[in-house]
Amino acid sequence: MKKIAIIGAGSVVFSKQLMADILGFPEFKECTFSLMDIDPVRLGMIEKVAKMFVNQHGNTAKVEVTMDITTALNEAKYVICLVQVGGYPSTLVDFEIPAKYGLKQTIADTMGVGGVFRALRTFPVLDNICHNMEKLCPDAVLLNYTNPMAMLSSYVLRKYPGLQYIGLCHSVQTTTKQLALYMNKPYKEMKVKVAGINHQAWFLELSHNGEDCYPLLNQLKERILNEPDFVPEHLYHYTGKDTWFRENFKESAADTFATDKVRFEMLNRLGYYVTESSEHNAEYCPYFIKDEKLIEKYRIPINEYIRRCKLILSEFEDMKKMINEGKELHVDTSEEYAGYIMHAIETGIDTNINGNVLNTGLITNLPDKCCVEVPCLVNRNGIQPTYIGDLPPQLAAYNRTNINVQMLATEAGLTGKREYVYHAVMLDPLAISMLNLDQMWKMCDELFEAHQELITI
Repeated sequence: MKKIAIIGAGSVVFSKQLMADILGFPEFKECTFSLMDIDPVRLGMIEKVAKMFVNQHGNTAKVEVTMDITTALNEAKYVICLVQVGGYPSTLVDFEIPAKYGLKQTIADTMGVGGVFRALRTFPVLDNICHNMEKLCPDAVLLNYTNPMAMLSSYVLRKYPGLQYIGLCHSVQTTTKQLALYMNKPYKEMKVKVAGINHQAWFLELSHNGEDCYPLLNQLKERILNEPDFVPEHLYHYTGKDTWFRENFKESAADTFATDKVRFEMLNRLGYYVTESSEHNAEYCPYFIKDEKLIEKYRIPINEYIRRCKLILSEFEDMKKMINEGKELHVDTSEEYAGYIMHAIETGIDTNINGNVLNTGLITNLPDKCCVEVPCLVNRNGIQPTYIGDLPPQLAAYNRTNINVQMLATEAGLTGKREYVYHAVMLDPLAISMLNLDQMWKMCDELFEAHQELITI
């Protein structure tokens, strides 16, 4: 019986989706879910949800819960990491302390000072997972969904090269669906080739039924950047409200397009469309958040992740009430990669994903041993990254501004040297646009003090 350990399973909103996806494959009808979390309330809730899903699918899968990581990992074949170390209180700190120094952020989970300190909190937990995997399930596949993806992935891949690891995100699927909707094309008929780094990978190819879609996308770009109120007419009539839409769009398709100005601006300047949302990408560069007029022009939601955290907490409470009242919870299957990867490994049927892996000559004009996001083939031979070669030079150069920060933060975790943390923040494009060196140093000092119980360097 295949054992699937989910570490951080108390992240109910996401773990329920992954279990629904996995249970949709007949190869996992007799699997064992080992759900691990440090929060007993959340653990009890996800246990009820998991058993409900098993019954809904008519499967004989088993569900076990534990607060002990060794119990969860023992003889596991797949390990899914969903941890958010420090939870909402630490997230607030990552926003509030930088704000004192004048640094505005939107998401703060991937880059910048927020991403760096989230990585520092997560490194020790990853060590615990990986050390125990080496002893208890050395042949298991570790599928990591926790951010900051590039920093954490390069840390694991460099420190634990014997483990099978892949870093997973859904920005490629989500953005492809968004672009299909923007251009009024069927998503299932789109063909893409995407490569770069996590949250800043590039649509090197974008086509529909063999026809290049960039001319149409560039027409939309000209209108959204030059006509403040422009939205394609068909988006006003889009009524899709599936799980994917609810979790990745704003109030409507029209509103989502209207607030996606940063990515269209970067398309205008660099010639390629980037994965991940405009609110994310606004803080990966020095161009937008530094000026209130620009924030208003590009409709950038400052402190957006705090708003989302509150929504997720509210959704958890609603779900808890629903489950406690004995009501059924139904979740649509999704485009998340985890289930497809596991299915491909079990059956040998090829699947293609985009994954975060160590750069071993895959993208030839990005640094060796940084983390890159590239297409990967998955089957019984495991996860096989695809060679890309050179990115267009402007894209590689732009990626390197973020890679500098990611590699220094990783180096801090690997060596235990705090000075690399200050150097990482010193080179962060957003911090550079707002803060002087003294402010950066004092901000880091205060964040180290605030997070001292969770950081080991």
